[in-house]
Amino acid sequence: MNIFFRTDASIDIGTGHVIRCLTLSDELRQNGVNIGFICREETGNLIEYIEKRGYYVHRLPADIDIETDIQLTQRILERHAMKPDWLVIDHYDIDSSWESPLREFVRKIMVIDDLANRQHDCDLLLDQNCRLNGNNYNGLVPDNCMKLLGPKYALLRPQFLKARENLRERTSEVKRILVFMGGTDTTNETSKALRAIQMLNRPDIAIDTIIGASNPYRIEIIDLASQMPNTNCYFQVDNMAELMALADLCIGAGGTTTWERCCLGLPTIVIVIAENQIEIAENLAKKETVINLGWFEHIKKSDIEDALKILINNHEKSRTMSTKARELVDGRGAERVANALIKERVFV
Repeated sequence: MNIFFRTDASIDIGTGHVIRCLTLSDELRQNGVNIGFICREETGNLIEYIEKRGYYVHRLPADIDIETDIQLTQRILERHAMKPDWLVIDHYDIDSSWESPLREFVRKIMVIDDLANRQHDCDLLLDQNCRLNGNNYNGLVPDNCMKLLGPKYALLRPQFLKARENLRERTSEVKRILVFMGGTDTTNETSKALRAIQMLNRPDIAIDTIIGASNPYRIEIIDLASQMPNTNCYFQVDNMAELMALADLCIGAGGTTTWERCCLGLPTIVIVIAENQIEIAENLAKKETVINLGWFEHIKKSDIEDALKILINNHEKSRTMSTKARELVDGRGAERVANALIKERVFV
């Protein structure tokens, strides 16, 4: 079986698309599937990272229009003697106008989306987000399209399932805070969060700060953290599940790591840094699984400090958030999605 992934990462796009595609590709590879990637050489891309994970990447130029992108992708796919079984697309700038011309070059098309704001020509659609309305894609995908919707299909790496199975009992006492604002964090919410923690004046609480691969404020964050007691900095970590399991509380963005935190029942203060995170954060706040501070531009250090105090002092609220978060995600989403691709059926 042969499957291609069409996805990109850059300073503007972020890293979440590539990371979740890699998670799914790893699961598929364990089932004997041959995998290839097609990515643009944008500034801040993760092509070398994908290659280090053992995958071949077909490179596209950075500055090309959609028509050229279609043509170059077609050429890559038609080089194969046998038509690829699936083309998996995870890209906000791609819709049916890109997908339909690729139809004759692959057997089937899968789309990973979380916006529900454009037409798709696909056979399988995955939206792992927590939507209160299950009809978001009515009229946006073909009637015969299989839809995998909700956090039960969240694409989490195996380390999270393993960490969940070995998770210590959370006491709700905050001894360690994790700060991670995603792979790019172009508005430097990481530094804002660290300064808010400083305002607590709690040197007894340990801080783990994760700096994403494309974070342009790396030096500033490291310098700030060096001035704070009991504070560690990590760069492009491979043991995210371990750090989340150790933490008692997190300050994070509303992106793909949301489901990782839920899987491990980690109480989180969410700062929304992208439009596609708004609905996720709002829905999870309604379910009492996070404290959603809202759009980053409206958030002050004092707002973060106040939210920290709430969770540090209110153990019952922290326990409730942890329990409800764990109920949403069990860590087997990648297995479910891979099964749908390989066997073209869904299991629970």
